[in-house]
Amino acid sequence: MGVLLEKEVSVFLGEDIGESRRSFEGEKEEYESDCGSDSHDPVERTSYWESQEALLQEILEHYNLTAAKFRQEISRIIGLARESDFCKCSKPSSDGCTHCLRRGVVDLLCDKGFRATRCTSKWRHTKKYPGGTHEYIEVIASTPSRKKQIPFLIELEFRDQFKIAKACDEYQKLVSQLPEFYIGRPDYLNAMLRVVCDAAKRSMKEKKIHMGPWRKRSFMQMKWSASSESRRSTLDEPQNYPPSFSFKQASESCLHYAAAPAVVVT
Repeated sequence: MGVLLEKEVSVFLGEDIGESRRSFEGEKEEYESDCGSDSHDPVERTSYWESQEALLQEILEHYNLTAAKFRQEISRIIGLARESDFCKCSKPSSDGCTHCLRRGVVDLLCDKGFRATRCTSKWRHTKKYPGGTHEYIEVIASTPSRKKQIPFLIELEFRDQFKIAKACDEYQKLVSQLPEFYIGRPDYLNAMLRVVCDAAKRSMKEKKIHMGPWRKRSFMQMKWSASSESRRSTLDEPQNYPPSFSFKQASESCLHYAAAPAVVVT
């Protein structure tokens, strides 16, 4: 199973094992599990769910090893925003709303010198999918040469996006292993989407429940599709950044902080 798992992770991540810094751009191969089988073989079922869990764990390991210090600092800022009186709604709920929390997180990120914006994905209603909008946060990073700009997405309700009330236990366990909020490159997010949406399809089939189009991977991907357009509009504009703090990194770290733009990828 080890060799097969490595091949599957390589396809999901669009890279060879051990080359976690390679971009997923240009990935042409599509991985799709065979969820159309009507097999009730318990051995096949166990094998499927074990392989999905192992695959997700491999992706999460790559995700956690990339930009770990950056993710730690962003998580700290999210914690500060949660502790503040961030909700400005006329009738706030007891724990505040996520929309106001996103705004509070972006304000704190900008105060620290990060190049952060709120992005809104919008898509029209079609015969295949219902229309809708989704808001998330994007932080722009640069390579040391400043020649390449890399988006880092922040989704404050990442795990909640995949919760299904009547899903099988194996699917619920898979979702519980996802991070509460996502902080990372779009490629790792898409890799997680592939595993979890494929598992959702399998779970729905096992439970004999119709899978709504909003559960499908192609629909889920639209939620975080606004970054490229917003990035093109913002990168062409002159930017004035506040002074940023310095943060000394260990030699194996993927990121280090500098003057604006606040985060640099090495």
